[in-house]
Amino acid sequence: MVTAVAIAWTRHLFSAVMLASIYGLVSASFFVAMDAVDVAFTEAAVGAGISPLLMLVTLRMVGAKEATSHNHPYAALIIVAVVGVLLLLGEQDLPAFGSADAPAHGHVAPHYLQESAAEIGIPNVVTSVLASYRAFDTLGEVAVIFTAGIGVMALLFSDTPVHLRNLPNTSRSTMEDQVIPRVVGKILIPPIMLFALYVQFHGEYGPGGGFQAGVIFASAVIVYVMLFGLDAAMQVVSVSWLRFLAACGLLLYGAVGVVCLLAGKNFLDYNALLPDHIAAQHLGILVIELGVGVTVACVVMLLFFAFVGRIPHLPDHEARDG
Repeated sequence: MVTAVAIAWTRHLFSAVMLASIYGLVSASFFVAMDAVDVAFTEAAVGAGISPLLMLVTLRMVGAKEATSHNHPYAALIIVAVVGVLLLLGEQDLPAFGSADAPAHGHVAPHYLQESAAEIGIPNVVTSVLASYRAFDTLGEVAVIFTAGIGVMALLFSDTPVHLRNLPNTSRSTMEDQVIPRVVGKILIPPIMLFALYVQFHGEYGPGGGFQAGVIFASAVIVYVMLFGLDAAMQVVSVSWLRFLAACGLLLYGAVGVVCLLAGKNFLDYNALLPDHIAAQHLGILVIELGVGVTVACVVMLLFFAFVGRIPHLPDHEARDG
């Protein structure tokens, strides 16, 4: 709460971004304490990592100081106060935290917890719910991520049809003269990517999955951009391929459902994939999680490339001065 109030209070935008990163890290620690490690993975990577980086890139273009407003938004303050009071009143009717009699614990949750091992055959109930029981809902989430990527790309490049690879050289604004960070980055980036693959293909048996693996893999590429520049990263990761793969990941997910329909089963009913029930569940989850991971990783990298590509080219003396 203190961090949230400080974010709203400060007028120094750089401080607000740093506080937002701290808020994401604290939230991730809360999720870990509540045994929601899968959510903590995503919050740590996105809330404390990638989102602050995108905001910092934005500050590089607009400045780090909020403009002074001479208006007094009393109407907005009154609305916020009224909504806050209503939320506090509504909170009185919520069940106690962790109560066994809560409505959420009396419907499908007991079935998921008790029957997941027999019906899905994997120990991670979170993956069972997201990738099997609620696979159609997760498909919508992946579609939202893909659509968000398209929207950002359309907004940032609506004024010019050029590809990202044709943007001005931004490598001089990176830490090209800092030997130690670049050497440490070369050492750490491969293990980060390897860990992303582990999270991707071990999500059935431990915390992780396509969402977490995608943002971790994208984080490794973002670190590479920060250390070696956008042009160097584009020589390794083609923007055209990122766009193609982002669409392929979502199509791969949807194709699994189409195959199930063609086999006479319900959409995303993995029993149509193999004769053995458990093996079919494992195969379906593996394929759709791969589609999730590919789409998430590619969209996050495209977003970062798009933001960084908007930074104007620095003069030589300004680049050296940082």
